[in-house]
Amino acid sequence: MVRPLTTLSQQVIIAHRKGVHMGDTRLKRFRILIVDDEERILRFLTSKLKASGYEVVTASNGREALEQIASQQPELVVLDLLLPKMHGFDVLRELRSFSSVPVIILSALGADAERIKGLRLGADDYVPKPFNPDELLARIQAVRRRMGAEEGSKTSESVTFGSVNIDFGRRSITIDGREQYLTRIEWLLLSELARNSGRLMLYEELLGRIWGQEYRGDIQILRTWISRLRRKLNATSGGRGLIRTVPKAGYLIDQSPS
Repeated sequence: MVRPLTTLSQQVIIAHRKGVHMGDTRLKRFRILIVDDEERILRFLTSKLKASGYEVVTASNGREALEQIASQQPELVVLDLLLPKMHGFDVLRELRSFSSVPVIILSALGADAERIKGLRLGADDYVPKPFNPDELLARIQAVRRRMGAEEGSKTSESVTFGSVNIDFGRRSITIDGREQYLTRIEWLLLSELARNSGRLMLYEELLGRIWGQEYRGDIQILRTWISRLRRKLNATSGGRGLIRTVPKAGYLIDQSPS
C-alpha cells in the first residue's frame, strides 16, 4: 500500500522533479514569480514587469509560492520574507532542496544579518524595501545576463585537481568519486576559478564576471558565496584547501589540473 504524502514540500518536490505542470503550457517569455503578501506591491510589480516584457505569476504566502514554483516553473523568483503561513527563509530552504531557480529577496528586513542569511540559504541577490523599481529591474536583468553567460560557457571538457573532478559539460563535480550538488552561483564561481587555475582572480573580477559590473564593489556577497562553496568542497578531505584566499585581493586555485 502506498502511503500518502504528508507535507506540502514533499508534494512540491515530487511535482517539480516529474515536470508536472498544473497550469497552462509555458510561454516563451521569461517568467517571473512575485511572492508578497501586500496586494499593492503585487499589482505594482506585475504591471511594471509586464510592461518590461516579462510574464508574471504571483503568490501571496509561502505555501502558495512553493505550489506556483512547482506548477508554473518560473525562470526567476522575487521573494518577500515576512509571509503568512511560511516564512520566506523557510520557502528558500525548501526551494533549494529541489531547484536552483534564481531568487531575488525583496524584503523590509534589510539588516546585514538577514541579507547574509538569505545569501547563505541560496538567494542570488537581496534588495531591501523600500526599493527603487528600476533598480529591481536592473537586478533582474543582471541575473538574466548571468544565466546567459552560464549557458554560453558550457563545454565538453573536464578538469581534475587531485580527487576533485569538474565536468563542465555535465556541470557536475565529484569529490573522491562522490558527486556534490552545487547551486548555480556556486557552480559559476568554481568554474571561473577552475578555468583560471594558477591565476589570482581579484574580488572585482569575480564579482564583475558572475554578478555583473554593478556588483564590483560588493565584496561581502562574494565572501558569503565562497564560504558556501568551501563548505561543500570541505565535506570530504579531497576537496579541502582547493580554493586559496589571498587577503585583501581575491581567490585562486593554485593547483595544476591533471
